[in-house]
Amino acid sequence: MSADEMDLSSASLMEHLAELRNRLIHSAVAFIIGMIICFTVWNPIFNFLTNPIRDALLELGQEPELIMIKLQEGFLVAIKISLLGGFILSFPYIGFQMWRFVAPGLYKNEKGAFLPFLLASPIMFFLGAAFAFYVVTPLAFNFFLGFQQIGGAGEAVEGAESLGDVGITFQGSVAEYLSLTIKFIVAFGLCFQLPVLLTLMGKAGLVSADGLRGVRKYAMVGILVLAAVVTPPDVITQIILFTVVYGLYEISIQLVKVVEAKREEKLRADGYYDDEDEDPADDPIFDEFDDEPEMGEDDEEFGGGA
Repeated sequence: MSADEMDLSSASLMEHLAELRNRLIHSAVAFIIGMIICFTVWNPIFNFLTNPIRDALLELGQEPELIMIKLQEGFLVAIKISLLGGFILSFPYIGFQMWRFVAPGLYKNEKGAFLPFLLASPIMFFLGAAFAFYVVTPLAFNFFLGFQQIGGAGEAVEGAESLGDVGITFQGSVAEYLSLTIKFIVAFGLCFQLPVLLTLMGKAGLVSADGLRGVRKYAMVGILVLAAVVTPPDVITQIILFTVVYGLYEISIQLVKVVEAKREEKLRADGYYDDEDEDPADDPIFDEFDDEPEMGEDDEEFGGGA
């Protein structure tokens, strides 16, 4: 490589690094702006996130209250909400910056293949988050609150054997409740990325529908382990997560199958595939051997005379 070519290569690399820096700066500014916006309205956001526990407590006839165990806990909750909300608000712009950086290096057909996955990823994440918030968390909180025992002097309710039983009452920490809720939302949001990930890998030829079917039993074990890790230790929530994620796995197999069919159709159109599987015996070279006469008596005599 000549000195001029090396200079051009270095200049091109510096231009890419400068562009990457600008994209990262724009993304960081968008995230900070989103975080500031969410910090100013963190109370309404927190009230929205507490709807599941509020409804569960009201159903049991209890006052929906959470407590602060540490003095700085309220401020830390506001920061957590701001971080999560800022990322959600700024994600479309961050995704746009990522696309603007990657797109110039892609061919036209690659852009057409990658862009749908970039759009589908946040949609599937929000679907998973909504499923976790509106379906899973109410079931989980009802399960946990069922272990309360409200007793004490002068009062006895179902679950307490006598008036003198010690009461077991929920007094949830603000930070602990928020962490658990965010864990649910993020876990289900990431699990809902499975069809997007596997379909993209199928598009790249890294996985196949037959291969995914072949490892189905191992996938079931992995999903069971995932359900046990990311959910609280209650059977209902784990069964729900396993059922949903395994259903997404089966959907992914069908999506990969569609991708493979489209790829094969394109290859056939380009002349790489023959639509009919030819029998090797039908090849003309085999016809030449078939046309040769079979060894008869004259050939045997000739061979014997030799």
